[in-house]
Amino acid sequence: MAENYTSEITQFLQAYKTAHPDVEQRQRDGRARLWDKPQDAERAEEFKQARVRQNAYVYQND
Repeated sequence: MAENYTSEITQFLQAYKTAHPDVEQRQRDGRARLWDKPQDAERAEEFKQARVRQNAYVYQND
């Protein structure tokens, strides 16, 4: 592939980021709001211990 080739999507993204310089910060803020949550190791261990083993065939009544 030629070194000077730039795909249409790359051109669009570059133009969009130029027109909207705050988009990357807004993406980071959205990620922090939805995904970057503090983890409680003790609570995670409690959930792990409380897990009930599922049978191989879930519809079988044993």
